Amino acid sequence: MSTASTIATDLTERVRATRDAAQRVRLNALRMGEVQGQGYIGQALGAADILAAVYTDQLRHRPEDPEWKERDRFLLSTGHYAIGLYAALAEAGIIPREEIETYGSDDSRLPMSGMASYTPGMEISGGSLGHGLTVAVGMALGLRHLGSDSRIINFLSDGELNEGSTWEAAMGAASHRLGNLIALVDMNALQADGPTASVLSIEPVEAKWESFGWEAHRVDGNDVGALLRAFDAIGDRNPVGRPHVIICDTKVGRGVPLLEDREKNHFMRIEEHEWAICREQLIAGYEGARR
Repeated sequence: MSTASTIATDLTERVRATRDAAQRVRLNALRMGEVQGQGYIGQALGAADILAAVYTDQLRHRPEDPEWKERDRFLLSTGHYAIGLYAALAEAGIIPREEIETYGSDDSRLPMSGMASYTPGMEISGGSLGHGLTVAVGMALGLRHLGSDSRIINFLSDGELNEGSTWEAAMGAASHRLGNLIALVDMNALQADGPTASVLSIEPVEAKWESFGWEAHRVDGNDVGALLRAFDAIGDRNPVGRPHVIICDTKVGRGVPLLEDREKNHFMRIEEHEWAICREQLIAGYEGARR
């Protein structure tokens, strides 16, 4: 087999494994949402492909040792996306899959908003948006001073691009040439106050990051192949160089038409009888795509 064929086959296998993982992440998220009957389930479904790409294909970690010194760090700036991250942590074996049944319950390690003090594998407590990238810059700089080649991957939302602290951090990362920092921007076009574009226009997003000194890639964030190719384009671990951003256009509720089409889908209340419909639609769509 030629080298080109080997690379193509390898990517095909990685895409297949990541798609399968993303499906399981979505199923985990639906189960957690059903426990509470409501929540940020649309964001979890929309970001599942990104989270699966990170935990299945990219992140250097040890599931049995979440505090492993040489690990890469995944920072969830958008604390309300915690349901999606828990779903990915369960898929990655960092938390027991059966523990997702405790989501949002009293004394659970899986609160509705991400808290680093509670949950294995949760690196920061996401909360007021705009802080995650600032923390990521400090972590990336500290790791480089320690001589580590570990990466910091920061997940943030398009709504966070409204925050001045995000752009201050972006300038700092470029100034310090933090080649060990990757930002993932979930461009789902929605925030609490309504469509992102109508709240405060943020386009042209790719050009803005590039003007701040970042290497920018924009992809369909629900296309696993495109996500993996974007990560591959970043190349080898190099703690000194331009920081990287992958701008991911996603759809809230991806994979579940019932939720994709809801008018108000930032925080959803889903009726008891609808959860079975959600699972059926998710499974049918996935099986149809695999044929």
